[in-house]
Amino acid sequence: MPKMKTHRGAAKRFSVTASGKVKRSKAFASHILTKKTTKRKRTLRKATLVHSANEKAVKRLIPYL
Repeated sequence: MPKMKTHRGAAKRFSVTASGKVKRSKAFASHILTKKTTKRKRTLRKATLVHSANEKAVKRLIPYL
């Protein structure tokens, strides 16, 4: 059985924590920031975890990370 290939797009967007959960950055923080409140932009800076429903699919894309 050959080795699995890592999905390079997913590897740039997700990382795995020490406990095995998948970390992601939040969306809607790249442009059109003038209409967004300071509080909202500040919250968007923080990383969060991938939802449990999607975690298995994401882990399949990044098998060696």
